[in-house]
This record gives sequence, structure tokens and C-alpha cells, in this order.
Amino acid sequence: MSDTDSFIDEVTEEVRRDRLYLLLRRWGWVGVLAVVLIVGGAAFNEVRKARATGQAQDLGDSILAALALNDSAERAASLSEVEAAAPGGDAVLNMLLSASQVEAGSEADAVASLNTIAVQGDLPEIYRAIAAFKALLLQADSLPIADRRQQFEALAAPGAPLRLLAEEQLALLDVAEGNVDAAIARLQALRQDAEIGVDLQQRAAQLIVALGGEPEPLIARQG
Repeated sequence: MSDTDSFIDEVTEEVRRDRLYLLLRRWGWVGVLAVVLIVGGAAFNEVRKARATGQAQDLGDSILAALALNDSAERAASLSEVEAAAPGGDAVLNMLLSASQVEAGSEADAVASLNTIAVQGDLPEIYRAIAAFKALLLQADSLPIADRRQQFEALAAPGAPLRLLAEEQLALLDVAEGNVDAAIARLQALRQDAEIGVDLQQRAAQLIVALGGEPEPLIARQG
């Protein structure tokens, strides 16, 4: 390589370095900002996780301390004073609270605790359905049959998580109203449902017999 070529290469390299330095001076802050954001975001995420873990541990300790009380009324009172920051924790807390309220003989308070869960829209449907179902069972002697039927029918809607259990309760309401034929027909259909479990299927058959009916042969399921 000649001296001229070498000189040209050196000049070209200097130009490239000058351009790089210029770019760094002009846009280098973008890279620094990106690093700060990444590091800051990671730190914030860790702090958030630590805070959530701490809140869950505090909630668990408070619940365990309340459940350790032997008297059901005291246990319910202690649970009612516990505060949960997250919707899921609040649902668990109200479930436990309702159980203690039932043991203490405060069924109206238990129903209120369960209904708090049932209307909590940010919870998964299964938890809301369980709470609503248990609340209806507790109101067997206080809520008119027509109102209970309406609510059980909502729980028995296609695709609902407790659909089959709600159908069983509707059959029992048919019996309570003296409509035995409707109850047997509902139970026969319930036994043929593709999603029914063995225990519920057997309960339905026993109730059909108790009502003077004859369980229909089960249709073979394909699959």
C-alpha cells in the first residue's frame, strides 16, 4: 500500500470517528435514558413484588391469628377487623368470615359477607358463583321461594360454573312447591347431562326414587 493510500485510510478513519463522536454527543442521552428506564423499571418491579409479598404475609398472619380463637363470635369479630388490599385476599377473608358468622348464629351477617363476594366484579366467576350459591342456601327459611328460584335459575344458566348444582336446588324447590312431576323431570334430565359427576348423579337417582319415580336408563356417552 502506498503512502497516499495509507494517508487516505487514516483520514477516512478520522472522519468516521468524528461522525461517531458527533452522533454520541447528539443522541447518546437516548441510550443513557434507555438504561435508566430499564434499571428503574426492574427496581420498581422488585419493590412492587416485595410489597405484594409482604401484604400477603401480613394478611395470612392476621387471618391465622383470628382463626386461632376458639369462640366463634370472637373469631368472626377478629376476622371482620382484618383488611385485605387485594380482591382475592378480600374474597378469602369474607369466605372465612361467613363461616365463622354461621357458627356464631349470625346467618344474616354471613349472607351479607357472601354477597359482598358475589358482587365483586373483578373476581373470577367461579368464586362469585360459590358465594352466591352458599348465600342462597343460608336463606332457605328467610327468602321467598320465588326469589330463590330466580337466583338459582341465574346460577343454572348454560356455561355457568355451578349450573348442575343449581339445577338440583331448582328440583328441590319444585318439590317444596308440590310440583313433584316437574322435579322428577328436572332430575331425569340432570342425570343425563354429559358434565354431571357420579355423586350428583347418584343423589338425583335417589331423590327420584324418594319421589316415587323410576330413574331412566343412562344414555351411553360417546367420547
